[in-house]
Amino acid sequence: MSGVDLLLYALAGLLVLVGLAGVVLPALPGVPFMFGGFLLLAWLDDFTRIGPTTLVVLGALTALTIAVDFAASVVGAQRVGASTLALAGAAIGTVLGLFGGLIGLLFMPLVGAAVGEFIARRDAVQAARVGVATWLGMVIGAVAKVAIAFMMLGVALAAWLV
Repeated sequence: MSGVDLLLYALAGLLVLVGLAGVVLPALPGVPFMFGGFLLLAWLDDFTRIGPTTLVVLGALTALTIAVDFAASVVGAQRVGASTLALAGAAIGTVLGLFGGLIGLLFMPLVGAAVGEFIARRDAVQAARVGVATWLGMVIGAVAKVAIAFMMLGVALAAWLV
């Protein structure tokens, strides 16, 4: 195995590890990074261990994760009648939360959604409901993303080892 091959295998592993971290850190496209790492591994091995069928399964799981990520907070917010400003506030809160560490990541989307809803409707009770519903949707989405990411890891490992 050449030095370039070793470097590419290391890059594939790094993509998968960064992808796993990105599943819980919204600044990184976690699952697409993981898929990229698995695709690179498959290519390096001439698609013998991780073949086309496995890649299709991994691609479908990647698409599912992206859909879940998008839908989870939106569905949570819409179930309680959130305004467009609440959804925008949740997105802004998520970005601002990146600078606040774990606490910021956990609670700034809730604050952003609540502030956006309050600006839109001037109803503190509704704003609180929207904030909590958006936050719950994001938490459920994050749990689903983690589960699907580990499912992808299991599928790729099984294909590589079997």
